[in-house]
Amino acid sequence: MTMTRRIHKIDQPVSAIGMGCWAIGGPFWLDGKADGWGQVDDEESARAIHKALDMGVNFFDTSDAYGAGHSERVLGRVLADQREQVVIATKFGFIYDEDKKTVGGTNVTPEYARWACEQSLQRLNTDYIDLYQLHCGASPQEAEALFDALDTLVKEGKIRAYGWSTGDVASARLLAERENGVAIQHGLNVLDGTPEILDVCAAYDVMSVTNSPLANGLLSGKYGPGFVFPEDDFRGAGHVWATSFVDGRPRPELLQQLDAIREILTADGRTLVQGALAWVWARSERTIPIPGIRTEKQAAENAAAMQYGPLTATQMAEIERVLQRDKALS
Repeated sequence: MTMTRRIHKIDQPVSAIGMGCWAIGGPFWLDGKADGWGQVDDEESARAIHKALDMGVNFFDTSDAYGAGHSERVLGRVLADQREQVVIATKFGFIYDEDKKTVGGTNVTPEYARWACEQSLQRLNTDYIDLYQLHCGASPQEAEALFDALDTLVKEGKIRAYGWSTGDVASARLLAERENGVAIQHGLNVLDGTPEILDVCAAYDVMSVTNSPLANGLLSGKYGPGFVFPEDDFRGAGHVWATSFVDGRPRPELLQQLDAIREILTADGRTLVQGALAWVWARSERTIPIPGIRTEKQAAENAAAMQYGPLTATQMAEIERVLQRDKALS
């Protein structure tokens, strides 16, 4: 069974889960720190993409920053003969050097957006991008000028629609007020995130492209209190925004909360990963979680979550009760 969503301005149905393509970008550095997920095998990435396709996933979310362009190149190569069957979302706004594999600083000018779009089109091996998303912050004045430029790209057929990756409510509203602004990407999972963005999505009838639905892997249950990520993985590199991990280790309080709700998430035959995705779907029918995928096994497990669908209202209420009790006791 493939659950689907509808995104305004995009003609075809979109699978209710997407493939997050940050991990397949391979190593790159942001402000001198590793910002990838360690070493990656491009052929394994290709197999993961094909597995996702085979299991009904047709939504692929990437960025020109991921691997400083490498993620887009992998997608462009693998999806070349599937272009009309898939929906590709990418992002822009960070300044990158593809040769040096570095990312640092931002540029949100209309001129840069057009240049970045042309570069992404080439790497993705396509003549249009379905969903083009701003990947960084911008002032209201900058955003309005940028959206005007993106409207022009829509008219030219280079992009179908646009979105903004932001957890800021005011920014999300600015995007949602635009005719061609159809999606807000933001973090959300059972333990953390920006649920208030869902209210904006509901009020303006736009979609939630939900990143970090597995808390960067913490909700997979694979990483116990003794696990330490190496410095070539962003989770061990010391980025202040990687809030699920401290000094490369999973935050103890999050592991405790996960243990408290594990039985509920794995009810009905689900794996822990599938339960975490089911929680996201149960929060809103507008959500499209995009867990990071780098292997065939991960692609298969994530896509299979659609066979179970969202958690029930009773399960959601029980999770809320347990988490509130756990926080009160801690």
